[in-house]
Amino acid sequence: MERMNFIGREIWLQRMNRAWSDRTIVWLSGVRRVGKTTLAQMLPDSNYVNCDLPSTARMLRDPELFLESQMPGTVLIFDEVHVLADPSRLLKVTADQYPHLRVLATGSSTLAATKKFRDSLTGRKHSVHLQPVLWEECVDWLGARDIGQRLLHGGLPESLLSESPSPDFFNEWLDSYYARDIQELFHVRNRQGFQTLFRLLLRQSGGQLELNRLSTQCKLSRPTVRAHIEAMAITHTLHLLRPFHGAGKREIVARPKCYGFDTGLVSFEKGWTSLRPEDRGILWEHLVLDTLRFLFDDGSLFYWQDKSRREVDFVIRRSDGHVDAVECKLNPEHVRLSGVEAFRGLYPRGRNLILSPNVKHPFRIRQHAHTLTVCDTRHLSKVLDAPPRFS
Repeated sequence: MERMNFIGREIWLQRMNRAWSDRTIVWLSGVRRVGKTTLAQMLPDSNYVNCDLPSTARMLRDPELFLESQMPGTVLIFDEVHVLADPSRLLKVTADQYPHLRVLATGSSTLAATKKFRDSLTGRKHSVHLQPVLWEECVDWLGARDIGQRLLHGGLPESLLSESPSPDFFNEWLDSYYARDIQELFHVRNRQGFQTLFRLLLRQSGGQLELNRLSTQCKLSRPTVRAHIEAMAITHTLHLLRPFHGAGKREIVARPKCYGFDTGLVSFEKGWTSLRPEDRGILWEHLVLDTLRFLFDDGSLFYWQDKSRREVDFVIRRSDGHVDAVECKLNPEHVRLSGVEAFRGLYPRGRNLILSPNVKHPFRIRQHAHTLTVCDTRHLSKVLDAPPRFS
């Protein structure tokens, strides 16, 4: 199969256009090298402004003069807008005084993390978090048989498109992440301590978070570990998945799971240069979580486990009171349902799903008293009737 030298990201362009339907500003966040600039430059009728350049600061000293020169309907792209001295003033003036313009502002973290933003722009913006390339974005290009490339290389476009994963690329990414995001936004001075903790969390990705153990391993205080993890979550490099509970005394209630943002970086930190069958399962779980986070807000996603260690990989809390159970399996023929059965004993209402990358069309199976839908992530939106959302 011929390899493409780019990856189209149409689903993200569609999401941004939906966001502009009732807001002037889209705040596009995502980790470094995830493709924010490339995505922004795919927009038609746009004016790209690189806020890292000193000339941009001079040009925007009089924002009204600049904005008055723009044609109606233009998309103004302010890339790395947080570098400007007063970015919230620029965006607020644009939204309030020039509603005929649309704005795409990019940054690595949530807008609230940037101390230069004196205004949260409430009612003027939608936020879109750009994730590494989703499995359903590249499945037609790679083919299901090549999922190993997506798992091992990760979803940062430069790495995904490379012939082989590059240690230099990942080491450079780690150094840039600390220098440009963590040090700049959070003023963390202990570089070694922070990076030791981050690398350790990547190696343990998909496991439950144990703050005391991490504190001992990294020689950092517990409050420092907690603060660093919060910074990683704000800058989108870690995701904390809370346990679902409420109906049983033996449920896990307080210990979240921690997932690194990219399977390539997780594989790199684990020292994997090729993948064994047992390595692929946990990485596939990461890709499923990526798709779930694209379809649903983070507050609706959980995992479930009881004190007998029976577990459901992911739980989706729906607005109608139902809770969907999601199991991740590379081979849907090898399924144990002890976790789903225990979960359904407590929460009987909801759909049961098995997500596998080798499924061309969704189908249903029955095991014991339970019916399960088997599908790939690209089928998930239709199977769950998940409506499009902005962020």
